[in-house]
Amino acid sequence: MNPLETLRIALRALLRNKTRSALTALGIIIGVAAVIAVMAIGEGAKQQIEAQFAAMGTNLLILQPGSSTASGVRGGSGSSASLTWDDLKAIQTQIPSVSGAAPSLRSNATLVSEEQNWTTSVIGTTPDYFVIRNWPIIRGTGLSPTDVDSGTKVVVLGTTVADKLFGQNSDPIGQSVRIKNIPFQVIGVAGPKGQSAQGQDYDDTCFVPSSTFQAKIQGGLAAYISGSLVIAATSGGATTVAQTAITDLLRERHHLRAGADDDFSIRNLAELASAQQEGTKTMTSLLASVAAVSLLVGGIGIMNIMLVSVTERTREIGIRLAVGAQSRHILMQFLMEAMALSIGGGLLGVGIGAFASMRIADSFGWPVLIRPDIVAIAVAFSAAVGIVFGLYPARKASRLDPIQALRFE
Repeated sequence: MNPLETLRIALRALLRNKTRSALTALGIIIGVAAVIAVMAIGEGAKQQIEAQFAAMGTNLLILQPGSSTASGVRGGSGSSASLTWDDLKAIQTQIPSVSGAAPSLRSNATLVSEEQNWTTSVIGTTPDYFVIRNWPIIRGTGLSPTDVDSGTKVVVLGTTVADKLFGQNSDPIGQSVRIKNIPFQVIGVAGPKGQSAQGQDYDDTCFVPSSTFQAKIQGGLAAYISGSLVIAATSGGATTVAQTAITDLLRERHHLRAGADDDFSIRNLAELASAQQEGTKTMTSLLASVAAVSLLVGGIGIMNIMLVSVTERTREIGIRLAVGAQSRHILMQFLMEAMALSIGGGLLGVGIGAFASMRIADSFGWPVLIRPDIVAIAVAFSAAVGIVFGLYPARKASRLDPIQALRFE
């Protein structure tokens, strides 16, 4: 008997009890659907985390001044002026694992155009900032070294600020805006960056040269930087090396003795991204494991129903054996029935899981990513469940004594 004929007989036997077959496959359907939905949402969340950190800037380190202390009260990170412009230059020139560094001097101010006004964040920085943050200019030009050296009153707008002041799809290049009653010329619009996980709008900001910021927006501290530094490592694997090198360099420059606390702090966003991704991966794996349990339960259900089927069809098996069917034919038929239930349930589960994950994503605004390899693994696992849990009933059926089977009532 060829395999196709065996499959045809197995399918015909299953279709004789459609309701029972459907209920038997239900465990597999639910298990595979749960695995697909959980993994799709988990992969989408992982991709969203990667996109959020890519929006902040790749290989990014944030260097902040230390904490001030007054009457025993510590002011927190960034409250003390401990970083100097010479520190910035030393980081740029003396650490091979650093590809760029730029100041980030921040203040809130109201920007006023001819017809509108908008309160936003004003950042004083240098051209390197846009390279480090991977932030392209979509209209006009960005800040130039000449702008920084000469303290030019020019501004680059984020897309949100440009839309609020001049309207969507407008061209603000060459227009004038007033920041703290000082006229600035718009020279560029930065590309859209989106939002952070906390809902912060990265595009609700504008940029001016750091020298202009100190002279016109917020008075500087002469040799000290009244803000933080954004630093890019040469590669993703070099962020930890760069962090260690920066720490050693600044401790030496600030003459900190061994055992003394740092008068600065460094945040490694690559480590934070990795930790969040690992957390997402762990949670996804946990949920997928729970979902996989339902596959095993479905497999046990298949075995139970197949054992019942062997008992119900004992006379049928005896007749087939009596007319010349061999034990291996009986074995293959019952294995085919179990595999048909599990593979059919697996394919239905894939469709239901994909549909459910998309509906959940639409309802809650979550990302979803259905990976073909996960689909293949889920279907293969369901087939394996059918083979493993269908083998015992199939062997039991194939080993029936034809004479005893024919006598069975």
